Amino acid sequence: MVVPTTPNGYVCSAASSDPMPEITVRTGGAAGDGIASVGDVLGRSLSRMGLHVFGLNAYQSVIRGGHVWFQARASTDPIYSQGDQADVLFALNKETAQIHLPTMNAGSTIVYDPEKFDLADSELPVGTKKLAVPTLAIARKYSTQSILQNAAGMGATAYLAGIPLSVLQQTLSDSFGKKKGDVADWNIGAAGDGYRFAEKNSGANDHAVSPVGAPKPLMTGNQAIALGAAAAGCKFYVAYPMTPASTILHWMAAHAQQLGIVVKQAEDEIAVVNMAIGASFAGVRSMCATSGGGFALMVEGIGMAGMTETPLVVVESQRGGPSTGLPTKTEQGDLNMMLGAGQGDFPRAILAPSNPSEAFQYTVKAFQLAEDWQTPIIVASDFHLSESIMTVDRAEIPFPGPIPSLYTVESNGGEYRRYAYTESGVSPRALPGQPGLQFKAGSDEHDERGHLISDVLSGVPIWVAERAKMMDKRMRKLEGLRTAGPVPNLEGPANSSLSFVAWGSTVGAVRDAMRLLNAKGVTTNLVRIPQVYPMATGILVPMLTQAPKTLLVEANYSGQLGHLIRAETGIDLRNRFLKYDGEPFAPMEIAQRALEVLHNGH
Repeated sequence: MVVPTTPNGYVCSAASSDPMPEITVRTGGAAGDGIASVGDVLGRSLSRMGLHVFGLNAYQSVIRGGHVWFQARASTDPIYSQGDQADVLFALNKETAQIHLPTMNAGSTIVYDPEKFDLADSELPVGTKKLAVPTLAIARKYSTQSILQNAAGMGATAYLAGIPLSVLQQTLSDSFGKKKGDVADWNIGAAGDGYRFAEKNSGANDHAVSPVGAPKPLMTGNQAIALGAAAAGCKFYVAYPMTPASTILHWMAAHAQQLGIVVKQAEDEIAVVNMAIGASFAGVRSMCATSGGGFALMVEGIGMAGMTETPLVVVESQRGGPSTGLPTKTEQGDLNMMLGAGQGDFPRAILAPSNPSEAFQYTVKAFQLAEDWQTPIIVASDFHLSESIMTVDRAEIPFPGPIPSLYTVESNGGEYRRYAYTESGVSPRALPGQPGLQFKAGSDEHDERGHLISDVLSGVPIWVAERAKMMDKRMRKLEGLRTAGPVPNLEGPANSSLSFVAWGSTVGAVRDAMRLLNAKGVTTNLVRIPQVYPMATGILVPMLTQAPKTLLVEANYSGQLGHLIRAETGIDLRNRFLKYDGEPFAPMEIAQRALEVLHNGH
């Protein structure tokens, strides 16, 4: 891993009085200090100013204690990741100051309460300023609850960021929803006091951004996935809680009655996948979601969906592995498992959105593909995408039109062949139980009518041939799936000196790195692979072979996408930047690795 050594390209000098085109605010403390709430309010306030926002929620799997932090980055221009260093740091404890001060931008400001810990000038990086805010004293004005200190510090931080007090207070008010009362009033009051203290005591405000337009919608990847499922006509959602997929269940449960979706929490992931398959088989669009450990329990069920040719949408939100691994950290280490989930060969597709807008779109697409090709479709997310917040363009979350009829087969008095041989591999599908359209759907191998050929018929030459013929039928779906989903695309000038290759949430940091490199006069492009399997090799190969140099960027140890590309195309992406420490990629470290490859790589 390359450690960033220079500040990002968007920071104004400390002497400038002009509003900055970008600001990054970081807050940190212990679990239970309300860090995520502070970051969420600041991020939403910035989005209400019309700015593009990306918020990173970094926490540990403990209820209290440990170190957690949130970074909210906002810009007048589109941004795609949490960025690098921060301009303002609100530290609720000394540990936060010690961890984050070395990575702050030149000219940054730290907000802290001297009643909680001392911060000598000698402990500050050169050029860093400090603003001592009496957050605990402000909190005591309203209540004995010391957690109100975070509202006071949030107010001071908001002033430094250029957030109007009216915007901050309205965001806080909306955050409490129907639970308004003394607690809401106390938080709004404490935030206002902290804001005015900073306004009076911070001197020249070097960090402030300004409102630029209408508010922008802000959502996490998981919220976008849930919204996409609802838009696609999902009427049954089932899950067992597992970070980082759990908030899909939270969203679905909160909106179930309003949207007419049946939501179930099952006893384990084995029950989850089988319930989803059962609902889909019976005629209802269904979805389930989990992380790697839960997905491992689902693989037998996924194989059954492949054999019975039942549509199935599964969200796999990856986290650090193996085993329990890093429950609250990110990784792209489950691709191999998604490729091999279920014994034997059967068709599937794996879609990998890179931001909330795509998470919405690809979830809608997953339902369409599952229905069209009667097979499991996997939406590959990860912690970074699932739990980070990002502004979206309303035009990028279009709701599909009327949901088409799922079944078009009508009884004609003849024999219904559920698994009839077709050129595409897709057989006519009827709603189970209709007169004249009865069929068997066993998990064993079968003929066109669904009659099992796995017991007394196996080994008999005619049925040996039938097995091969049925396998060929199912696997023909892969050819159609190659281009039915989102295909590889090239972002940036075709004649660039280096081509990045990336998938999933990593794409965002690569896009920001390309901007940093462009500012240095280095032109790059990005080969993005939104459907990692089955791979549209006819489109991908020309992109890779025309690149003077390539750099594979993946959040796993072994370069799993790189191995898949080599297996599918024969192209070996030798230059790699692989990260597996649980932390998301930062744009500057990707840019630095790209410069190394350009100077020394193949």
